[in-house]
Amino acid sequence: MKLLKDILYGVGLTAVSGTTTVMVNSICFDSRKVRLDDVFVAIRGTITDGHQYIEKAINLGARAIVCEELPEQIINGVTYLEVNNCNTALAIMASNFYGNPSKNLKLVGVTGTNGKTTVTSLLYQLFKKAGYKVGLISTIKIMVDNKEYNTSHTTPDALTINEHLGMMSDEGVEFCFMEVSSHGIAQKRTDGLVFEGAVFTNLSHDHLDYHKTFAEYRDTKKKLFDNLSKKAFALTNIDDKNGLVMLQNTKAKKYTYALRTFANYRAQILENQFDGQLLKIDDNELWSKLIGHFNAYNMLSIYATADLLGLEKLETLRLMSELENVDGRFQYYISKEKITAIVDYAHTPDALKNVLETIKSLRTGNENVITVVGCGGDRDRSKRPVMGSIASEMSDKIIFTSDNPRSESPATIIEEMEKGVDPQNTRKILSIENREQAIKTACQLASANDIILVAGKGHETYQETNGVRIDFDDFKIVTNVLKDLNK
Repeated sequence: MKLLKDILYGVGLTAVSGTTTVMVNSICFDSRKVRLDDVFVAIRGTITDGHQYIEKAINLGARAIVCEELPEQIINGVTYLEVNNCNTALAIMASNFYGNPSKNLKLVGVTGTNGKTTVTSLLYQLFKKAGYKVGLISTIKIMVDNKEYNTSHTTPDALTINEHLGMMSDEGVEFCFMEVSSHGIAQKRTDGLVFEGAVFTNLSHDHLDYHKTFAEYRDTKKKLFDNLSKKAFALTNIDDKNGLVMLQNTKAKKYTYALRTFANYRAQILENQFDGQLLKIDDNELWSKLIGHFNAYNMLSIYATADLLGLEKLETLRLMSELENVDGRFQYYISKEKITAIVDYAHTPDALKNVLETIKSLRTGNENVITVVGCGGDRDRSKRPVMGSIASEMSDKIIFTSDNPRSESPATIIEEMEKGVDPQNTRKILSIENREQAIKTACQLASANDIILVAGKGHETYQETNGVRIDFDDFKIVTNVLKDLNK
């Protein structure tokens, strides 16, 4: 148990009712999980308001309540703590509860629209190969050195983050690489953390259902850099027009990387083919198993980050040549009939364009590119016609299908994608709501040397419809179908 007063260190309290010199068991923001002597933090969410569950939390045994508005009825024996922002309070309390673990390791946050998972995952791989104990907090999983834990968000809640950082600290982990999403920043999940550095990959159309405007989305990302200390480093991609914006107000040491612009770290693509690409970094050639110009940026940011964290440059390049691609990121399979199937997480217009441009750079021109793509339900609707336009312009055949429709009608989502298709491209289009059938149809349409792109879900092993998740793995489905066609 912990002393409540100690957990509250650094939290700005606007009112207190009761004593803070009591022992509490744990912190909780889900009233259903409250146990005897817990602290309940009443979070105002997008769907529910935790203030509605204060009474329930007390009935379950909560010893203290953190809220933005004190309830009318104050119960004796319960401590009430009023704050301006419960999300911020939760993050600081979580850090205190687990012993401020981010201070005990070198935590690097990676933000941007695309590339976060690849960069963090490959940095984890790289530092493991270099002999360090390493942590990872990503969309795909959380790693505490060699131990794997599941995650349901790109940036988990503050309690989950600090709990696992605490595990890392206890295990002697020296470095941790963490995806930092705009949602995570906006909801204060990373408040209270001490970052050794931050990396910006790029910025394009995404999450405008949540942030409303692109400027708000950009400025939310920028807060990660605004909050860095003077001892930290800020590394940004200045080929992206928003790259320098990230550095405007940061106190951290500023570094840049680029393929096209003068920067502290530069790279050049010498060769690009399906089994990898040859890069030139710091006048040294590097063969990478990751292909495409977007992965050239990813590899350059990894090299720069490793250098800023003190790894020897030539050893870093050697280890980078051994790095394996991340599941669902330009993951490909070539059938006996020489049909190439590519599965990629591309779920934004820019990411889809990047993948299709990479395919274009690798094709001879004699084969067809068949794209299977959908858009997620209950998410930014404005990008749907844009995705439809890009897919239809850059593919020879397109199958619009379901992604994770969630509570929306798959047919409605597909119709909104179709609105972006120019009249001359409508002949290329098929619409098949059932995603598995769409993938099968793409495989049946393909001939030798054709390229199938299955975009949108990448590493995900489920499909979500009306709150129900079923097992669904794009890569397994497309590879199995192609194998069966060869029998």
